[in-house]
Amino acid sequence: MKKSALYIISASVLFLQAACTKNFDRINTNPATYNEQNFDPNYLLTTAQVAYTGSYDFAYDTWRANLIYCSGMIQGFATVLSYWGGDKYTLNEGYTAAYWGFSGDGAYSEQLKPIADILQTTKDKPQYKNLYQIAHIMRSLIVERITDLYGDCPYSEAGLGYYDKNYFPKYDKQQDIYKGMLQEVSDAVAALDSSADKPSGDVIYNGDIEKWKRFGNTLILRMAMRLTKADPATAKTWVQKVVGKTMTDNTDNAFINGDETGGLSTINRNSLVLLGDGGQEPYYVKWSNTFINFLKSNNDPRLGKIAVIRLYTDANSTTQNPGYSADPSKQKGMPNGKDLSGIAGRDISTDPSYTGMPDYSSPHPGMIKNNGPTFLLIYPEAELLWAEAAQRFGIGGSAATHYNNGVTAAMTYLAQYDPKLTISVSDAGTYLAAHPYNAGQGLQMINTQYWALTNTMLDFYESWSNWRRSGYPQLTPVNAPNNATNGQIPRRFPYPLAESNVNPSNYQAASDAVPGGDNLLGRVWWDAQ
Repeated sequence: MKKSALYIISASVLFLQAACTKNFDRINTNPATYNEQNFDPNYLLTTAQVAYTGSYDFAYDTWRANLIYCSGMIQGFATVLSYWGGDKYTLNEGYTAAYWGFSGDGAYSEQLKPIADILQTTKDKPQYKNLYQIAHIMRSLIVERITDLYGDCPYSEAGLGYYDKNYFPKYDKQQDIYKGMLQEVSDAVAALDSSADKPSGDVIYNGDIEKWKRFGNTLILRMAMRLTKADPATAKTWVQKVVGKTMTDNTDNAFINGDETGGLSTINRNSLVLLGDGGQEPYYVKWSNTFINFLKSNNDPRLGKIAVIRLYTDANSTTQNPGYSADPSKQKGMPNGKDLSGIAGRDISTDPSYTGMPDYSSPHPGMIKNNGPTFLLIYPEAELLWAEAAQRFGIGGSAATHYNNGVTAAMTYLAQYDPKLTISVSDAGTYLAAHPYNAGQGLQMINTQYWALTNTMLDFYESWSNWRRSGYPQLTPVNAPNNATNGQIPRRFPYPLAESNVNPSNYQAASDAVPGGDNLLGRVWWDAQ
């Protein structure tokens, strides 16, 4: 999956030409720039795929949504940094708005707009048959995350302002969005043709259509299982449709490698933040003690692979200490909800676990490389979802078999980060022998493993969404001073206040309709009480 930085940068530049609305008419009529005769829409696919791993500005969506908020709320990471609102359930509206986007960045402008351009410019063009269908799959992948974070949102009319002259897209109901996405991906998978075009702009699978079919069906599985609380009948129906059609092993894993030669716009977005290119994250962001204690108490072989102590020994330096230790017995997570206030009970230095900041566990340096992978959707996710489908609905085979496959793959995939993170199938088997599947605790076991998996993927968006749906693992909230939730773990992001200016009527209707209010404790439709 080697990706060319030059290719991606070129795509970014061309996207700015193709998606800019201020000068769209001039660009479309100038033969020296973009027109339908000289523009390759594959560049737009590259742009959207790379943007899905993090925005082109300074990865503000990754930094603020995935890391600052989701990682702390789900107790994957912990920190004493005051601006990390997810760790202490405080609200920074600008940060929770970052994924939606504003001022030309974020998911709608950087991810969904180029996909809309592909769909508009390639429909009914047989030379782009597969590109068109992959764009439909990408559209649902993108909107799934947006709606999971915020609830009702623009979907059916999103990204079409230039084409339809509708500059105020409606907020579709989440129930309708999921219905639409499931059908959209199903139709796209059915239309993919291995004998047709291999999209050159595909930096996930390099145009491998069979892998895209399995990816699409795995996405259907994940979206369907998201509905188990709100609409179990629909969930069951769609799960049944993709039995035997999803990812088959870790070679199907969807990820995009960063590229250091392209500057800030192409390096791995999680790594950009965690290596300290913008803040104090290296020294002060650690694995949560909730996560580390889970691994340690179960003698999980992942502990000695994903966690190290003494990686950073100076708060004012981002230089990694080559003498770090990955010894499992020495790993220690940081408690969530602590700070540097100097107040007993709040300040981390007054916690019984404290022996110095470097003694808390950081992510292994192999996980946070500038040229490392961002995982989008992977095989162990599919197997754990199949385990739950078998447990809940009796669909797709043995829950125990899928559970074992999922846990094994959740350990062995780590080598795709770096060879130093390799766990053997034998070691995974030893773990499973010590922790056999118990159907009586099946849902808890499956979803706790899903939490552990998505934490190691650094996909805290997905970890938080699945926790809200399943209720597992059973997390103990923190009750930090000045929190915005009365000590409850947040359930959704509020809508960006900027929407009240740019799309006021639709924004207000959606905001008023949020169960529990348009705040951190409101609930999206599938998170039914």
